[in-house]
Amino acid sequence: MIVFLIGYMGSGKSLVGGQLAKILNYNFCDFDAYIEHKENASIQEIFNNKGEIYFRKAEKLYLEEIINLNNTVISLGGGTPCFGNNMAMILEAKNSATVYLKTGIPILVERLFKERSKRPLIAHLESKDELSRYIGKHLFERSFFYEQAPLSVKTDNGSANEITKAIVLQLGEMSFKFRSS
Repeated sequence: MIVFLIGYMGSGKSLVGGQLAKILNYNFCDFDAYIEHKENASIQEIFNNKGEIYFRKAEKLYLEEIINLNNTVISLGGGTPCFGNNMAMILEAKNSATVYLKTGIPILVERLFKERSKRPLIAHLESKDELSRYIGKHLFERSFFYEQAPLSVKTDNGSANEITKAIVLQLGEMSFKFRSS
């Protein structure tokens, strides 16, 4: 099985994904790190030197490379499901589950404000108010894609361990439904 974690930047996909992979005894793939390795450049460098359009095309190409891995948890970039036909590819992947890590704007602002210099889409924002407005607009645009995930976990008040356990429970319920159908 392959487990895709989707959600906005700062929702905890990489942290939770690593823990989930350990619990399931799966491989872990941080998709941004995968892209950085393939491109031999950081995400920020790709955005700065080649632009977002180049990045989104490369992202689609690399998603096609990893879409059929087995026994892997993949933490996707926040925008990955929202461009081209990426979400359809994710949802149609054989033997897979997609989980949306749903995080509220105030939590995202607190997490992202400190590390915005490392994130090309928000590096230019100078105040928490600007960041809050930006995230709100982005979540409004992206929620259409995120909400298509069959599984969802709210992450606002949970630790990484609690969120991981909630995902494991949902995966178990999903597996039970498949076996009993």
